[in-house]
Amino acid sequence: MDQYWVKWNYPTAIWVGPGRVAELAKACAELGVMHPLLVTDPILAELPLIERVLNPCSDNGLNLEIFSAIKGNPNSENIECGVELLREKKCDGVIAFGGGSAIDAGKAIALMAGQSRPIWDFEDVGENYRRVDTNGMLPVIAVPTTAGTGSEVGRVAVITDEKAHIKRLIFHPELLPDIVILDAELTLSLPPGITAATGMDALSHHLESYCSPMYHPMAEGIALEGMRMVKEYLPRAYTIGTDLAARQQMLVAASMGATAFQRGLGAIHALAHPLGALHDKHHGLLNAVLIPYVLVANRPAIETPMARLARYLQLVGKTASANGFESVLTWILGLRKQLGIPHNLADIGIDTVNANKIAQMAAADPSATSNPMSFGAGEYREIFLRACAGTVKL
Repeated sequence: MDQYWVKWNYPTAIWVGPGRVAELAKACAELGVMHPLLVTDPILAELPLIERVLNPCSDNGLNLEIFSAIKGNPNSENIECGVELLREKKCDGVIAFGGGSAIDAGKAIALMAGQSRPIWDFEDVGENYRRVDTNGMLPVIAVPTTAGTGSEVGRVAVITDEKAHIKRLIFHPELLPDIVILDAELTLSLPPGITAATGMDALSHHLESYCSPMYHPMAEGIALEGMRMVKEYLPRAYTIGTDLAARQQMLVAASMGATAFQRGLGAIHALAHPLGALHDKHHGLLNAVLIPYVLVANRPAIETPMARLARYLQLVGKTASANGFESVLTWILGLRKQLGIPHNLADIGIDTVNANKIAQMAAADPSATSNPMSFGAGEYREIFLRACAGTVKL
């Protein structure tokens, strides 16, 4: 595994390789952090895995505090509580340790550490980010324990506004973590279901950024290769959870996905965001269920990129159809079945009662602006209803 021990500086400093969490104290030293706040989720906080973080820190004289009072979809109250503890303990940096929720929460806490405005003043609307007092932001080290969201290389924190029942994107260019540690050993204990849902989340990022009409050839190239990596390594990581090479490659693919979606996302995320806010479901699972229904809706605009993707993934000629779009769709449907992903939203407890509200929220979601086709609430309602009924054939 020595070939996986490298350091990258795109889009930020990334320390890659199994076992590299042992260098956490070194990362803190590089950033001048002596008293970090470790932000994680309540389950991780109780697992032996957390010792992989605590031991190297304590061995090197770091005074580390732990904050784990966050929900699966972190809300503004969680962030306020974290900031309160950070200020009380006079922490000088944040270690965001866990899945996307913990990393989003950690980044938001580091942002809000020295702000006087409420968090919603920094929502990704217009130039709200200019309101941030950058002198009040603290350095962040991100250590993902799942391979999906890619939040460790993102400039956004997704925070739920529970009063408005909506997920809001908190943005600032300097919200990007200063150092990322991609250590596959931390993901070996992930159960198959979480491996599947988070891996499909990474795929959705690549797929939507690849289909985006926005001009960003670098992101498009990353997305294309990222999908090849998911195709090759996600089934391996799911089937044999101890496959360290597959786990490491999926961690990298997840970070690549969040780097690629600088090109934009689309209707998958536009629908997943309100569904997550209203039903508190796992974001990656929602994306996994929605992918084929959105692909079919976008088909008139994505035939050409799908043909190119089918050739790159060597799908054409290996399925029942030589059509690029149908080959990609067949592959995704087969992958979902292999990973045990439910075929429709009804299978995960989502009904059609709020169809109109969800459609309106999806049409207004920032992700909708870079979808290959311009959908209004009516089109989003139809996609949602099809996803509930499971109208795409297996």
